[in-house]
Amino acid sequence: MNVVVEEQIAEYLASVAEPKRSELRTLNEMILKTAPGCRLWYSDGRNDEGKVVSNPNIGYGEYTIQYADGSNKEFFQVGLSGNSSGITVYIMGLEDKTYLKRTLGDAIGKATVTGHCIKFKKIKEIDLEVLLEVVRNRLRD
Repeated sequence: MNVVVEEQIAEYLASVAEPKRSELRTLNEMILKTAPGCRLWYSDGRNDEGKVVSNPNIGYGEYTIQYADGSNKEFFQVGLSGNSSGITVYIMGLEDKTYLKRTLGDAIGKATVTGHCIKFKKIKEIDLEVLLEVVRNRLRD
């Protein structure tokens, strides 16, 4: 494990107000148990110029993004982020943008599901086993 990244994640989680902090910690622990030894990432949400372009993210696993111009970039497969409306879990690198919506349907509970995002207000509103199955399947790839 990368100690610097683990420290950045701990600082990020400590900076989040309760009750979201506890929920993010719970999800982080559950994801780490689901995929022990996976590569950890932390992004503070800033681009190369230092401009804030997203919320901070904890990332898990890795895959290579292939761009149309032939270049590529290493990135995380699963992301976890707190935001003003709740929590988002990102499932990155899916070629089929309908996969999440088709496979989760209503089984996930009270969440908004898009091409690569699962958004919810509180973890009690979703089925954690369904969420962890999606995470497990993505981190297995």
